Amino acid sequence: MGSKILDCTLRDGSYTIGFSFNKQQTYKLVKKLGEVGVNFIEIGHGLGQGASKRTKYRAKCTDLEYLVSLKNIPKKIKWGVFCIPDIATHDDLKLAYDHGSKFFRIGSNLEKYKTQENFITFLKKRGAMVCSNLMKSYLLSPKEFAKLAIKMKNMGADLIYLVDSAGGMLPDEIKQYYLEVKNLDDKIKLGFHGHDNLGLANINALVAYELGFEIIDCSLQGIGRSAGNTVIEQFVSSLLRKNINPKIDLLKLIDFSEKFIVNKYHYRKIDSLDLIMGLRLFHSSYMGIIEKYSKKYKVDPREMIILCSKINRLSTDEKIAEKVAKKLAKSNKTKVWNNFYKKYFGGEQNLEKII
Repeated sequence: MGSKILDCTLRDGSYTIGFSFNKQQTYKLVKKLGEVGVNFIEIGHGLGQGASKRTKYRAKCTDLEYLVSLKNIPKKIKWGVFCIPDIATHDDLKLAYDHGSKFFRIGSNLEKYKTQENFITFLKKRGAMVCSNLMKSYLLSPKEFAKLAIKMKNMGADLIYLVDSAGGMLPDEIKQYYLEVKNLDDKIKLGFHGHDNLGLANINALVAYELGFEIIDCSLQGIGRSAGNTVIEQFVSSLLRKNINPKIDLLKLIDFSEKFIVNKYHYRKIDSLDLIMGLRLFHSSYMGIIEKYSKKYKVDPREMIILCSKINRLSTDEKIAEKVAKKLAKSNKTKVWNNFYKKYFGGEQNLEKII
């Protein structure tokens, strides 16, 4: 089945904007992320439930306002919350549970792992999905982490997170931690939350996916505390390059990422055209031709890159570019991306249907 993707833009991303997401933005982003196929979506204050009441960092809205804003979200969309036991209370968790939170992530530093037990028990009695986030996981050796993962499972956690809080773990280390856990108990489900301080968040996430981690955390444009998180647009593209279908509508994801994160909050880690060029192994020297005909026929240059590269990845000339642009304009497919994977990665036999 492959790993599930959790988007933490609204939670971890809130650090970078002074916890200023409002309830309208929360509703809109949860709805859009769910519609494009993201499996889990985390909301709320960066420090989790109760943080606005018990820390000096006030979010734009109260926990209740964020929760109430999602009352009309389709039930199939799985959204949830984060909490730190030293900050949150059972009442905070009950509030989220009563308002429809589909999952809970409980985070603590390693030395305070026992503070999670009371919260895990409280939530499991209500049948909730509970993840244990062992923050700064790298401070334990892989063997020590594996032993702690067993303890968290015995407390009742459904999934245990390997958390690269400082963004400094290496791909080989991700593998070592995974293998040590599985060596002790191959039934334990693991998640991965990476930061990008060494530019390795996406590589580590891909390694975690290949190993079989249950959930991989990402965010739009990689927005998040410090150097940010795994970039969801790049991670999805990497899976596509490996001929894995994550069932996420990539261009729609990119479009509202640029509108919501880049244009509004001026946070950019990737460029849409650069991403698609990498996805299709399309050299930037042909971008002058793509730009010329995308403007002439008012079509999406990203779709032009994808189709031109399928016709001839070695070289895109004006004849190919104009043919593709004309067909895109005529077919009015420049705004249609409902079947991304099948249409553009389903094999050369589908090309005639497109152009």
